[in-house]
Amino acid sequence: MTIVLGTPAVDGVREAVASLREARCLGAYDDRGNVAAVVKVWSAGPGKPGLVEPMGVHEDHRGRGYGRAITVAGAAALRGMGSSGVRVRTPSSNAGGIATYRAAGFEARPEIRDRMRKA
Repeated sequence: MTIVLGTPAVDGVREAVASLREARCLGAYDDRGNVAAVVKVWSAGPGKPGLVEPMGVHEDHRGRGYGRAITVAGAAALRGMGSSGVRVRTPSSNAGGIATYRAAGFEARPEIRDRMRKA
C-alpha cells in the first residue's frame, strides 16, 4: 500500500471551511497503482482539533484495512499540522464508516442531529 499526500482546492463547504485554515488530501494505492482509499483532513490551526471528512474506500478494496490505514495517515497529517486532536462526523446510519473509524481508534460520542433543508 502506498499513501500519497496532496493539497486540495477549497470546495463549497461554507461555515466549516471558513474556520479551517489548511487541508490535505491523501490517497492510498494498491500494489498495481489503483486508488484504494482517499481521505481529506482539515486543520483549524495549531492547538485546535482537526477534522477528518470525507473518507472513502473503493468497493473493490473494502475489508482489507485501507480505510483504517488512510484514516490513521490522515490523523498523522493533522498531528503534523499541529492539531490538538482529531474529530470525525458521519451519519449514524453509516455502519461501514463507523466500523472504520473505530478500527482507527476513534470513540463514538452521543448522536447529534443536524438540520437540513432541501436545495
